[in-house]
Amino acid sequence: MFNIFVTSRIADSALKMLQEIGNVVVWEREKTLNGQALLNKVKDKDAILTMVNNNVTDEILKNSPNLKIVANCGVGFNNIDIAAAERHGFVVTNTPDVLTEATADLTWALILGIARRVVEGDTFVREGKFTGWLPHLFIGNMVYGKKLGIIGMGRIGSAVAERALGFHMEVVYFNRNRLSKERERELQVQYMDKEQLLRESDFITIHAPLTEETYHLIGRDELKLMKKDAYLINTSRGPLVDEMALYEHLKSGNIAGAALDVYEHEPKIVDGLLQLKNTILLPHIGSATHETRTQMAELAAKNIVNVLTGKNPMTPVTKGWRK
Repeated sequence: MFNIFVTSRIADSALKMLQEIGNVVVWEREKTLNGQALLNKVKDKDAILTMVNNNVTDEILKNSPNLKIVANCGVGFNNIDIAAAERHGFVVTNTPDVLTEATADLTWALILGIARRVVEGDTFVREGKFTGWLPHLFIGNMVYGKKLGIIGMGRIGSAVAERALGFHMEVVYFNRNRLSKERERELQVQYMDKEQLLRESDFITIHAPLTEETYHLIGRDELKLMKKDAYLINTSRGPLVDEMALYEHLKSGNIAGAALDVYEHEPKIVDGLLQLKNTILLPHIGSATHETRTQMAELAAKNIVNVLTGKNPMTPVTKGWRK
């Protein structure tokens, strides 16, 4: 029997898969395991199923001699030292595809929410301040017919673009690799360089991976290009945005607002950002639907089962693994 550690509670269906091949220990507490505490739990395990807030370092990997696979429950894997995993011969997997639609849905919730000041209005009513209709109460901005700029046109970016068709928006995008002409016609999108996209778009939503090249993809220079009545939405990776620069631009009114589900130094948030009214700040819930989280956990579990039973991983992000 294999020894498997799961760093957080997961769907019963996924847990059952793991229990069929090994002894499974689940970390049931809310506090995130990292550092020495995480090493103490995994150093004798054959596999670990991690969450995006578990930092799997070289120190952890090199001191876990039985380890064969780290199955990350998330599309991103920047929380894992991939180079170290490859050096030590481990396989690392992620859970792509299954969270595309949920994240695209949340992106649209943020677009509509920030434009129509939904959170502000809800707070106003809950505080007992609503005394009747007024013509100037919580005036927002239209979404229908506006220009949507998408930075990163992978699976999620494309799903966001598909939803924009229903709002008759003009959709422009910037991506490292341009889509085929056929795909552009299908999505009804137009390629545009990043600077022009930032200058012209009414809503800018980010769906790029986090790499050395994309760190602070949106910084002071980029924010300066945005229109004063434009909004920034980020459901991708926190460090893609220079959060301090964003705070300064929001506070000064240089852009209309921002809606964030992820943060540069998560879970910490730049001082002052919480006090701004022209923001929506969510607790990293892009994939937080029952269906999606279940599918993510099941895919992570299937990767572990495959590797431990001598089969190929389904969604590897490393070049090889120890058998």
